[in-house]
Amino acid sequence: MSEIVEPVIGLIGGSGLYDIEGLEDRQWRRVATPWGEPSDELLFGRLAGISCVFLPRHGRGHPTPPSALNFRANIDALKRSGVTDIISLSAVGSLQENLPPGHFVIVDQFIDRTFAREKSFFGPGCVAHVSLAHPTCPRLSDAIEASGRELGLEMTRGGTYLAMEGPQFSTKAESLLYRQWGCHVIGMTNMPEAKLAREAEICYASVAMVTDFDCWHPDHDHVTVDQVVKVLFSNADKAKSLVKALIPRVGVARGPCPAGCDRALDHALITAPDSRDPEMLRKLDAVAGRILKAA
Repeated sequence: MSEIVEPVIGLIGGSGLYDIEGLEDRQWRRVATPWGEPSDELLFGRLAGISCVFLPRHGRGHPTPPSALNFRANIDALKRSGVTDIISLSAVGSLQENLPPGHFVIVDQFIDRTFAREKSFFGPGCVAHVSLAHPTCPRLSDAIEASGRELGLEMTRGGTYLAMEGPQFSTKAESLLYRQWGCHVIGMTNMPEAKLAREAEICYASVAMVTDFDCWHPDHDHVTVDQVVKVLFSNADKAKSLVKALIPRVGVARGPCPAGCDRALDHALITAPDSRDPEMLRKLDAVAGRILKAA
């Protein structure tokens, strides 16, 4: 008989989204992790009676740039808080004419061009290789699409997110190259976030909110912060409406994830049990506790 999962919905808010309105029993709490400090305290509460945990990705007031984010601490903190499903909301630039500012994209693929970030919970002492062929959860994406359509949002299902290091925006040559690769949007934060969520066996979906055309566009040959901010806050209002419509859909009790996101480590650990570093195992107690206890 399949185990029934009582979902706890994790929400990661990107630029312009530093709080979730309408949460009941709300409480900001610090969550300690063996990977260091998360971006901020986590906001615990209930929306439509469903347990939710919100993390502002850059911290309240946006003090932390993309490359300085402690992605491992963020995902570990959500896992320790009982989160089963993560909805990631982030601001992006568009690499396609048909994805204008104000448009939302339900991302289903990534190209990772970041280079200055810790990208795995595993390493010397405990090696693991998870599958990322399909890096987002289709069940969550289905729910996001249905909620967006219900609200009448301009939204596209499916798209490739190019993750760049930043904090600078792209050169025009880079922007044109990414278009040639068939990418749809460009941002600085969904990698290694999605990789770590998979390692932590948390279902993950990404809503990319377009703020601008990247500099490839002949009428937008450079991107400025003031242009981005104008669209940012309009997108944030739409994102809050999306969250309110989405939570009741994804917050129902369910069985195991049909895509296997919650069993990603079943065949991922390659280090023999007697060769595993006890200190590394201690740090992995939350993200890999299920499989390590079974071993």
